[in-house]
Amino acid sequence: MPGVLAVVGTRWSGGLLHDLRSVTLAEPTPSFMEFEQDFGESGASGAPDGDPAVTVHDVSELDGAMPQVQVLTAAGARSVAECAVPLGQGGWASFMVGTADRDAVDATLRTRLKQVAEVAMVSDRRIMARRDAELLQVSDAFLAEASLQMDASLDVERTVRRVARTAVPAVAEGCVLHLLHAGGLTPVSSAHMDAGEQQWLGRVAAEDPWLTDVLHRVIDSGQGLVLRSEELEGGPFGPASSGAGRAVSALSVNPLKARGRALGTLTFLYHQAFAAEGASRFLANLADRAALAIDSSALYEQRRRHVVSLQRHLLPRELPRIAGLTLSSAYEVGDVSLDVGGDFYDAVPGAQGGVTLLIGDVCGRGAEAAALTGLARHTLRTLLEDGRTPEHALGRLNQALAREGTSRFVTALVAVLVPDGKGFRLCYWSAGHPAPLIRREDGTVEELPAHGDLLGVLEDIGYGSGATHVAPGDTLVMFTDGVTEARAADGTFFESRLRNAVAQTGAGEALGFAERLAEAVVEFRATGADDIAVLAARAEVTG
Repeated sequence: MPGVLAVVGTRWSGGLLHDLRSVTLAEPTPSFMEFEQDFGESGASGAPDGDPAVTVHDVSELDGAMPQVQVLTAAGARSVAECAVPLGQGGWASFMVGTADRDAVDATLRTRLKQVAEVAMVSDRRIMARRDAELLQVSDAFLAEASLQMDASLDVERTVRRVARTAVPAVAEGCVLHLLHAGGLTPVSSAHMDAGEQQWLGRVAAEDPWLTDVLHRVIDSGQGLVLRSEELEGGPFGPASSGAGRAVSALSVNPLKARGRALGTLTFLYHQAFAAEGASRFLANLADRAALAIDSSALYEQRRRHVVSLQRHLLPRELPRIAGLTLSSAYEVGDVSLDVGGDFYDAVPGAQGGVTLLIGDVCGRGAEAAALTGLARHTLRTLLEDGRTPEHALGRLNQALAREGTSRFVTALVAVLVPDGKGFRLCYWSAGHPAPLIRREDGTVEELPAHGDLLGVLEDIGYGSGATHVAPGDTLVMFTDGVTEARAADGTFFESRLRNAVAQTGAGEALGFAERLAEAVVEFRATGADDIAVLAARAEVTG
C-alpha cells in the first residue's frame, strides 16, 4: 500500500517474545527470527485487552530496545498502526504496519489490518481445535493399547517399557517413575527424548530436593499436579534454571495408587506448557492403570518390587551381532519440541545367518507421527521375525496404515543380507524411500536404484527392488531424508556431497561409521529440523 515501509508480526506469551517475522520495502524477502527472550513489562504492555482494535503511534514514542521497534526504525517508519490479538494457550500476537507518516494510516489500511488480525484469530482457533482433536484421538488409542498390553502380561517391566517407548515422544519430552519403598521415594526409571539429557534427568530424579518435595506433596494429597512458569521457580526446571532444565515449560506429576495403597509417582516434563494441560486426564488414567498392573504383578512376583520402564524413543536399544557383519546406527533429533519426527530403523537376524535391515520415515512430526512410527516399525519387525517376505511385510503395513485412515504417508526400505561365499548377497525393496548406497572397499560409492510407491496412500502398491553383492570391506549405507535434505547456510543440500561424505567417513572403524556420517550431517546443517537416522552394515574382511 502507498506509504507503507514495513510490516512486522510478533508472537508472545506475556512479556516473552517467541519470534518475529518482518518484511520491509527495502528488503521484500520475509525475515524470520526466533528469540525466546523475556522483555518483562515492556513486552507484556502490548498484550490485547479485548477485541482486536487498531491503534496508531509515533515510532519515537515506542521503546527503542524492542526488536520490532528496531525493525520499524531501520525501515524509516515514523508512524505505526498496530493490532494485537489473543491466541491459544494464553499467548498473543501483534501485527504492526510502519508508515512514512500518520496520513498513510487511512481507513483502508485500518480495515485491512483488522481483517488480518481477525483471520489470525480464526486460524489459531482452528489449529488449536484440530490439535486437540488429534491429541485426543492418539491418547485414546494409546491408552487402549497400553491397557491391552498390561492386561495380557504379568511382566510389568516389559509391558511398561513398551508403553513408554511411545509415551515419551508422543506425550512429553521426559518422564521419571518413582516407587515408594521403605526408605522413601526411589527413582526406578527415567527417560528423555534427547539422549544427551538422559543422565541429567536421572541425576535430578535421584538427588534434587525441590523435585522430591513436589513428589511428596502429590503422594500426601493423592491428587495429580501440574506446575508451569513461575511455579517451577526454585527447582531445576523453567527459564530461571540452567542447562537442559531451561527448555522445560511445565511439569506434571501423577500419583500411582492401587487398591487403596500409594505405590509411587509418574512425572512428565514438557517443553510446551499447553501439552501438560491437554494430557492431564489421560496421564491420570495411564497412572491408575499402570499402578494396578504393578500391584497385580506383585501378587505373582514377590521379588519384583519395581518397574524398569520408559525408553528414550522408538528405536532398538542395541543392534544384533551378525557373523561376518559389523552393524552401526545413529539417530540425531532435529527438533527438541513438541512437534517429533517419524524416523525409525531396526535389524532382524535371519535364519540363514544373515540379517534383514529396515529403515523408514513417517511423514510429518508430532503425536500422530510418533504413534504411526511405532505401528510401522513393530509391524515390519513382527512379520519379518515370523519369516514373512519383505514384500508381504510392506504390503501388510500398507493395509494397516489404510485402516488407520491417516493422511500421513510412510516410506520404508528393507534390505536382506545373506552369506554368499566371500561376502553377502544383498536384495532390497523400497517403498518410496531414499536410495541406499554401497561404499566399496576401495572408497568408491555406488547408488542402488530404488523407487516404489509410498505406503499408506494407495491400496495396491509397487516396490523398487534390486540385488547386488557386498564383498568383504564393502558397506551398505541406509538413511532417511533428514540426511539428504540437510541444508547449509548457503542453501546447499547435503545430498550434493553425500557420496563424498560416505567415502570419507567410511574409511574409519566400521563400528562407528553411522555415527561419523550423522555427525558430518549435523556439522553441515545450518537450517532444517528433520531427524537423522543412519543404519550401516560392513562386510568384515577375514584372513
